[in-house]
Amino acid sequence: QVPLVESGGGSVQTGGSLTLSCLASEVAYSRNCLGWFRQAPGKEREGVAAIYTGNGDAYYADSVKGRFIISRDNAKRTVHLQISQLKPDDTAMYYCATKRGDKCYTHAWSDEAAFYFWGQGTRVTVSS
Repeated sequence: QVPLVESGGGSVQTGGSLTLSCLASEVAYSRNCLGWFRQAPGKEREGVAAIYTGNGDAYYADSVKGRFIISRDNAKRTVHLQISQLKPDDTAMYYCATKRGDKCYTHAWSDEAAFYFWGQGTRVTVSS
């Protein structure tokens, strides 16, 4: 079983919205920290948001606060990232990743090295 599979990317205009989804295997999902990262060509990969699947605590990068919402669906073992009020700077490949839940907390949720499963990514393109 593939640990993480992303979907939902696409091309939208500035101000538009998309919902990205990350379908996780049991081992990748249960009581783990599920994070979303993004990387644009020529730029470093950056953390976008994360959620602890054990209780739903959520964390966001400053650049997306108020525009993106991360949520969990335990029955489907799926984490969604609703991305809204999109800007061209949001254009990137978006990746889902997972790490231990005890590493999912304020100031440390985006620590990239601890994420041990990564999905294949889903592309988001925002045009002016």
